[in-house]
Amino acid sequence: METGIGSVDGPKGAPSGAVACPATFPASSPTFIGSPEATLGRHLARRLVQIGVGDVFAVPGDFNLTLLDHLIAEPRLRLVGCCNELNAGYAADGYARARGVGACAVTFTVGGLSVLNAIAGAYSENLPLICIVGGPNSNDYGTNRVPHHTIGLPDFSQELRCFTPVTCYQAVVNNLEDAHEQIDKAISTALKESKPVYISVSCNLPGVPHPTFSRDPVPYFLAPRMSNQMGLEAAVEATVAFLDKAVKPVMVAGPKLRVAKAGAAFAELADASGYAVATMPSAKGLVAETLPRFIGTYWGAVSTAFCSEIVESSDAYLFAGPIFNDYSSVGYSFLLKKEKAVIVQPDRVTVGNGPAFGCIMMKDFLGELSKRLKKNTTAYENYKRIWVPEGQPPESEPGEPLRVNVLFKHVQKMLTGDSAVIAETGDSWFNCQKLKLPDGCGYEFQMQYGSIGWSVGALLGYAQGARDKRVIACIGDGSFQVTAQDVSTMLRCEQNSIIFLINNGGYTIEVEIHDGPYNVIKNWNYTGLVDAIHNGEGKCWTAKVTCEEELTAAIETATGEKKDCLCFIEVVAHKDDTSKELLEWGSRVCAANSRPPNPQ
Repeated sequence: METGIGSVDGPKGAPSGAVACPATFPASSPTFIGSPEATLGRHLARRLVQIGVGDVFAVPGDFNLTLLDHLIAEPRLRLVGCCNELNAGYAADGYARARGVGACAVTFTVGGLSVLNAIAGAYSENLPLICIVGGPNSNDYGTNRVPHHTIGLPDFSQELRCFTPVTCYQAVVNNLEDAHEQIDKAISTALKESKPVYISVSCNLPGVPHPTFSRDPVPYFLAPRMSNQMGLEAAVEATVAFLDKAVKPVMVAGPKLRVAKAGAAFAELADASGYAVATMPSAKGLVAETLPRFIGTYWGAVSTAFCSEIVESSDAYLFAGPIFNDYSSVGYSFLLKKEKAVIVQPDRVTVGNGPAFGCIMMKDFLGELSKRLKKNTTAYENYKRIWVPEGQPPESEPGEPLRVNVLFKHVQKMLTGDSAVIAETGDSWFNCQKLKLPDGCGYEFQMQYGSIGWSVGALLGYAQGARDKRVIACIGDGSFQVTAQDVSTMLRCEQNSIIFLINNGGYTIEVEIHDGPYNVIKNWNYTGLVDAIHNGEGKCWTAKVTCEEELTAAIETATGEKKDCLCFIEVVAHKDDTSKELLEWGSRVCAANSRPPNPQ
């Protein structure tokens, strides 16, 4: 991680490396010195537009107001005002999932520390996100002055220190001499590393003209990372020898396929190799589930039926971009063996217990491997022999209380290539994993960080970034209570998402890990709350359903007459109505959490 601090580092020479930001600009579109456009604020705004950001999620505060003026002045940039900083960060996270990069803007310390949790989540999920903070007046750096929005000490570094572990670059812009370089390096680093960055801009600088901002910024030239060709050949050779001698190899997609931009290469290898194909839960949506030999989600003991048996009984498995943590391994209960695995990370390949090869780009490796492997469909043929068609939930009696599995039977029917699914932390993780995604259907959830409430802000951001899709969010009542306010922002942005609020009276996922009275929450009038937020402004429709007949009618209305509205459907469920996968997963995670200390 790098940090650039203007008053400490001072002006520097042009940055070296893959980012082309030359001091000489094309003759076209000149902006004269002293014009309103030759400013730091407009330069930052134009840079954001250049990299694909069309919306910045913001909460105003006195230290960032002037900067927000300059962001608003950029006609290709929309400022989306959020109800709080945490949701602004979650929205930038969701937007980055839809568009490849996101941005948020908050004020110093009180805003920065509030958005910090969302930035940490984006870091854990490898999302490029530009977090912009309005900082103190540049004249106050290096003095004994104590500004407001601080902890009362003449030390402005507290916020910076908090952001350092959860961002890959930090720029503190408090002078104009190197502001151009600091901003450009921060943004380019976010794109190259696929991680969040922090940019603090002193509140008195955004509107001050400077010669370095006299022209439109030259577009970035981010040279792609290249594989070491000798290493690539050696890695492919070793992997081919390892996999070709296996009797029933399989391949499994992991979440780092996104950061490696290797989804197409993985699909190509799946087609060429003939292997049975599975995804880890956090990779759902990154690989088409319509691939010819797709067998479902590999999630240890809570996998899709028959998937774990095929994967774990294989004599060789290729994992592309995996993350093995306690959640994805179901409390470390996987039955995988290192000596049988080829682990392909975005820039590294490990074959069994060794050898390992560095400087190998996943996309290059999978592409070369697809040309060399012998086709082997044995694992998939075994799967077809043991596979039994999935059952359907029993038919409901008229007026029978609605079961969650019936809800998701109907959600499945709603999905098309123009849909996307957002799954909140909780039982929705497990129920949404069982959805079969049509080609083109998006899918997002936050598995590594697992912050409850993430989905409300993420829904706002994802829907804003993917205007061509109708987004369906499945959110538990406990999670919704954390971040409900930004339903208001969805209405202001004229979004038409469908929210299924699953009201089962508490933190169900926590109940299945470790129960206690703290997992029971106060029941809200959820439809009444959303109606109050609506307040007659914007397009909004709400419904509360307690049985299948009411659910069917609500979905028909949401997808028909109210298809242009934000639709909020409260689904009342029994507090103990959970998926069988959550029951299994919760007991295993509980066992992992409660392991006694090792003997000293």
